[in-house]
Amino acid sequence: MSTLEQLRFDNTYTRLPSVFYQRVRPTPLPNPHLVSFNAAAAALIDLDPQESQRPEFLAFVNGDMLLPGSDPIATLYAGHQFGHYVPQLGDGRAILLGEIRNSRDEKWDVQLKGAGLTPFSRDGDGRAVLRSTIREYLCGEAMHGLGIPTTRSLCIISGNEMVWREQPEPGAILVRLAPTHIRFGTFEVFYYRRQFEELRILADYVIDHHYPHLSGRDDRYTGLLHEVAVRTGQLIAQWQAVGWAHGVMNTDNMSIVGITLDYGPFGFMEYFDPGFICNHSDRYGRYAFQNQPDIGYWNIRAIAQALSPLVAPSDVQAAPDVYEHALLDRYAELMRAKLGLLESHVGDDKLVTDLLNLMHANRVDYTTCFRMLAEFRQDDPDGLAGIRTLFKDSDGLTWWAERYRARLAAEKSIDEERRRRMNAVNPKYILRNYLAQHAIEQALRHRDYTEIERLRVLLADPYSDHPGMEDYARPLPPECPPIIVSCSS
Repeated sequence: MSTLEQLRFDNTYTRLPSVFYQRVRPTPLPNPHLVSFNAAAAALIDLDPQESQRPEFLAFVNGDMLLPGSDPIATLYAGHQFGHYVPQLGDGRAILLGEIRNSRDEKWDVQLKGAGLTPFSRDGDGRAVLRSTIREYLCGEAMHGLGIPTTRSLCIISGNEMVWREQPEPGAILVRLAPTHIRFGTFEVFYYRRQFEELRILADYVIDHHYPHLSGRDDRYTGLLHEVAVRTGQLIAQWQAVGWAHGVMNTDNMSIVGITLDYGPFGFMEYFDPGFICNHSDRYGRYAFQNQPDIGYWNIRAIAQALSPLVAPSDVQAAPDVYEHALLDRYAELMRAKLGLLESHVGDDKLVTDLLNLMHANRVDYTTCFRMLAEFRQDDPDGLAGIRTLFKDSDGLTWWAERYRARLAAEKSIDEERRRRMNAVNPKYILRNYLAQHAIEQALRHRDYTEIERLRVLLADPYSDHPGMEDYARPLPPECPPIIVSCSS
């Protein structure tokens, strides 16, 4: 493990032409203190966790002290926001310190989110609030625990500065790690400006650093578009399978390497609802849960159009279908696994759909239902004895259970083996909004950060039984109103 001074810092993005970014220095928070530190993320950059106790660490993550090789920048991008093209966005409150290459030769961007004004801040203040940083910090780790590609978070710091959103709130900085922060919108800005040479330079940079198997190939840009379509389709299939909504699937929030990027008004569903909207700013439900696959298709069309100067028209036309096949294949595979099925049979999709329809009609908690389904017993006439308490429509559930029993018998499924498989893919714990809100309230009201750490550790291993933590697996209590967040979250 390394000390701060031993980290192998660089910033390869600054070797691109200056049109891609603006150099900028972070604006430190006054009187900063550490809110939470993530040792699991520190391991990604070979950082010794004990370094978090040094004053120099706080100076580093607050932007007061730059490490050798660091070269802070704000990057340029554009994007389609709620379907409308915005010609220039960029890092308005995020500053890329550079990247660290670890002992496994992996490269990780180190970005300060909430580190002050940049040339792309527009009318913003360049800050993040503690509330939103806690949500992103926890959800990034929760998604990683679920096996979903995502950014990671090294730590949160806060300080004596109030930031105005709907009301004054404590400012904070989130230190975010990712293989890259390049987005679909990074390509779009150069396409719509007709800066096709810069577009080519960017594509070559992404290929060389993140798709090296394509480097030097005559069809490397076609290969890039194909890989992005496949990764994006598989990623969104994973979102759908765990019942998670992004909330703002603008093209500037879509990663060019297929990871979950930019946690704003996200949400895990409680009871299953295809029309679930987690963002109260999304008045027309463009980014509702059931629309995410279609929005992904729309976004792939957008990145294909942005790459059109580098690829054949047939490749542009084919990319959305590549995405769709990747999404459908991966989703079918994931949902079979959630039902404990090892084989693919005709009618599996209807078995899944009928269960989801029952869950919707009966307002059944999505995560709880699949977790409890592992206890189904084929030799028990009422093999759904436990799960039956979740459903008002007992006859409908019995009808579905008979088909499920026949389907398990068709592949000679063994209950105990199936139970282990299902518990390995159906989480017991997710980051329910009310759990995140409790951690936030403890932090804001009492400067008590223990709940943040408790959730981080729990959600890093969401498939296991954690003795004494059963309350964290419970659905939203009936007396609690649902929490819907906004883009300022």
